[in-house]
Amino acid sequence: MRALAGYLVLLLAMPLAALAVALPANVYRAQGIAAPDCDGPLQVLMSAVPAILIYGAGAFLAYRARRRFHRVTSLLCLIIALATVPNIAEAVHELYRNAADGECLG
Repeated sequence: MRALAGYLVLLLAMPLAALAVALPANVYRAQGIAAPDCDGPLQVLMSAVPAILIYGAGAFLAYRARRRFHRVTSLLCLIIALATVPNIAEAVHELYRNAADGECLG
């Protein structure tokens, strides 16, 4: 029963993970416009950090179950968690770029 609840959490967190991977840190640069995006990096981080925590924990807990199906699930969770890492790095880089340029001060 606990495994079913864990898989339900992973399934319900899938849209959050999709947003974490798909959202650009700077919407304007994604469109080819050289302008700062003051709220884009925070939107990415608000979806990416919980997604990496959920799927990282899911990978760890499923791997410890030591069954073939759980190992496959662990691998899928690890792939999803690692897919969010470049977007997190890009969002943090964008935050530092905005702070260094003195943009988005409020």
